[in-house]
Amino acid sequence: MFDIIVKFFDRDPLRRSGRIVASSDRAGVGTSEKRTRWSVGRTRRDTQRERTRAALVSAAQRMLADGRTAASVQEVTRMADVGHGSFYNHFATKDALFTAAIEEALEDWARLRDAAVGGIDDPALAFATSFRMTGRLQRRHPDLVRVLLSAGASILVSERGLRADAKADIARGIDSGQFSIPDAESGLMLTGGILLGLLQMLDANPRSDAEAAADEMAQRALMALGVTEVEASEMARSALPPFPDLVVSHN
Repeated sequence: MFDIIVKFFDRDPLRRSGRIVASSDRAGVGTSEKRTRWSVGRTRRDTQRERTRAALVSAAQRMLADGRTAASVQEVTRMADVGHGSFYNHFATKDALFTAAIEEALEDWARLRDAAVGGIDDPALAFATSFRMTGRLQRRHPDLVRVLLSAGASILVSERGLRADAKADIARGIDSGQFSIPDAESGLMLTGGILLGLLQMLDANPRSDAEAAADEMAQRALMALGVTEVEASEMARSALPPFPDLVVSHN
């Protein structure tokens, strides 16, 4: 998978499973030894399944980024370097795989947002920071953004990804009086459309100034929510936190 990893997230499958067997647990014979051997064997099988699934999702994401949605299951497994039959141990159809690929890209996007805005209490500033960092994401990880763009406006209604956090930021902004838009859902659809337009524009114009464009669009999005032009300009050009230390890998 693209598997964008903010470095303080421990995504090691064995650690997450809680089934690592310490060397001290290997003491003893008989039933205890058999139980330990079974646990280790089960962990290895689970790990292999996770790796196979990750390889399939990674291949699907690369195909979505390249616009190869008509690819066959055989082409997917060839790119993933896994057996054709193993595909159906994880996904019933190619569409199910592509859906999972988009959902995991959305989760990676959400992790980026969490790392970028952590500790920002002001809802308007949190919104602006998330928006501006996403614009910069397009230049750093264009394939990830192309996966998101492949889903179109549907990502605005997906329960995965940024929707929940972005809507919460807007709702808090309304409650605090910073935003005058009638409700958070309307605000999310309005500003989400601006964000998707920004990402599509940057993808189509690789030489354009992504930072300047992201900041300008962030200001417009804030103004659409009801922030004054002066305040919106200040927030859209305030100092940003360091870009999260991300590693993009196709496993």
